[in-house]
Amino acid sequence: MSVSASEPAVLAEPAVLSWRGGFGRLWAAAVVSRFGDGLRGAALPLLATSLTGSPLLVSLVTAAGFLPWILFGLLGGAVADRVDQRRAMRSVDAVRAVLTGAFALTVALGHASIGLLLALAFALTTAQTLFDNAATALLPSVVPAAVLGRANSRLMTGQTIAGAFVAAPLVAVLLAFSAGAPFAVDAATFAAAAALVASLPAPAGQRPPRPAGRTLRRDIAEGLRALWDDRLLRALCAANTVANIGVGVLVATLVLQVTGWLHAGRGGFAAVITAYGVGSVLGGAAAERLTRWLGRARALLTGLAVQTCCLVVLGTVRSLAAAVAVMAVFGAFGMVWNVSEVTLLQERTPAGLLGRVSAANRTLSVAGAPLGALLGGATATAWGLNAPPLAAAALFCCAVGVLIPAVARRDGELSAR
Repeated sequence: MSVSASEPAVLAEPAVLSWRGGFGRLWAAAVVSRFGDGLRGAALPLLATSLTGSPLLVSLVTAAGFLPWILFGLLGGAVADRVDQRRAMRSVDAVRAVLTGAFALTVALGHASIGLLLALAFALTTAQTLFDNAATALLPSVVPAAVLGRANSRLMTGQTIAGAFVAAPLVAVLLAFSAGAPFAVDAATFAAAAALVASLPAPAGQRPPRPAGRTLRRDIAEGLRALWDDRLLRALCAANTVANIGVGVLVATLVLQVTGWLHAGRGGFAAVITAYGVGSVLGGAAAERLTRWLGRARALLTGLAVQTCCLVVLGTVRSLAAAVAVMAVFGAFGMVWNVSEVTLLQERTPAGLLGRVSAANRTLSVAGAPLGALLGGATATAWGLNAPPLAAAALFCCAVGVLIPAVARRDGELSAR
């Protein structure tokens, strides 16, 4: 796929994003849904620890949230390209509302079990593989191409605020009423999101007819080929997969590093996590401005390099203040990466392939996180609690190395034009 020569002009335009025409409702649906996800994400581990004392079983609840992406992510993308994306998102959220509501009732009646938690986490994430790929494919039909980056920035920033700063503190309040209350509210957010998505206007234009006899396997293969054939998207996917292994290394052992190596206790860990969340929000707010200045591809490369430096500081400087500062910067450039990566994928992929290409990229990337978690535990055991950030930094360096040739070639092609 050739590099579009129009991107610098698009990035240079002052983006004007209207909340009308469907974007406001799509934004509200995404933010409301993420708020519910935040409640459930914080409540599930707490409920799991009350049901079992086995660390392995508790960790399996988290693993159940990764496994469906590996098993069904590509299938979800293929289905998202075959169906009306609005209808798919609405139907998925309606099903998730019923499942979560039934689970909330089960918990309230005292019949919850660790097996039921695992089943819920697996089922909800399986449905999410279709929802997320359909949402990625739908956005370009809701907003003009010139403001796609700003739309992604506002979506991700709103979701971060709702999940990290509103939902998480509210869990303790809801649990004071009932163990099932966070899940009941989560069910209500799914229902509200389904109603908002259902109200979206139909996208302009008709979906081209699909050839007779077309199989899902062939559709998936076509999406994988499209991702592979685009040099920049291929490099982004490879770099993201390697970096996600590094993120898994970091996240799996961060609590041990802060409470053990830094001797900062739970308060210190809370400060580090809060700094990461604040940085993510600030990064989301600044992402589009930074990409207009540097260009999307170079913003991605710059962000990876800065994050690598943050990880080195985190693993070598024994100071809580330094850890808080670098995690804020790490979160900011992580959001810049997320916004830029999704926007580039939407800009460079034909509309009829976007669900499948998004699914291929996401599935490969997500697969790196559990591998990194295992590597993080082994690294901390072998070389100490400050070793995982340094191992993550090495992986981020590899990601930078993967991305440099593609960005250099892109810049050369644009200059030649």
